[in-house]
Amino acid sequence: MKLWHCHNARSFRPLWALEEMGLDYELELMAFPPRFLHEGYTDLNVLGTVPYFEDGTAKMTESTGICHYLVEKYGQYAFGLKPDHPEYGNYLNWLYHSDATLTFPQTLFLRYTRLEPDETKALVGADYRKWYLARLRMLNARVAEHEYLVADRFTIADIACGYALFLGETLEISADYKPQTLDYLERLKARPGFRKAQAAQAAAPETPAG
Repeated sequence: MKLWHCHNARSFRPLWALEEMGLDYELELMAFPPRFLHEGYTDLNVLGTVPYFEDGTAKMTESTGICHYLVEKYGQYAFGLKPDHPEYGNYLNWLYHSDATLTFPQTLFLRYTRLEPDETKALVGADYRKWYLARLRMLNARVAEHEYLVADRFTIADIACGYALFLGETLEISADYKPQTLDYLERLKARPGFRKAQAAQAAAPETPAG
């Protein structure tokens, strides 16, 4: 298996999952955005985005989808749920929620406040910041009463949504997280798998731009 990754980008989700599962993989670390800085990357991944993941004939670009693939392909159900589990629907909902509801407004906040900053765009970015925080309502309620999102144990649903919280921290939005959500994020960051993934990206040599 091989994962193309940029530091703390959405590709951190499958990197974290690989480390939690103890699977063997190759990591290629690139500067962001790779579609502009790494010649030939769009020949490999026409979208030019990260993650890009290959495992035999599987060629994938969606971070949460890769996590789900790893659970199913390699029978890693310690980190996922089977369809006969009573919380299977909730499990899938959290997986899709992570990007469709949480990471989407963060991406626009990042674009308009960090990548294309000017006074007008900063106002747009501030609106998306508020939108993201409002969309944490369901997660805030869940972690007020549960240690993890489903089945009272850690799963890739926590990786998927936990990454969104972690990204919010790197974007300096986490000062407005609810106390229980901050506690949840700290529990996830304390996991050995999270720490190993952080160490793996720190140790990987960055592919030279060009």
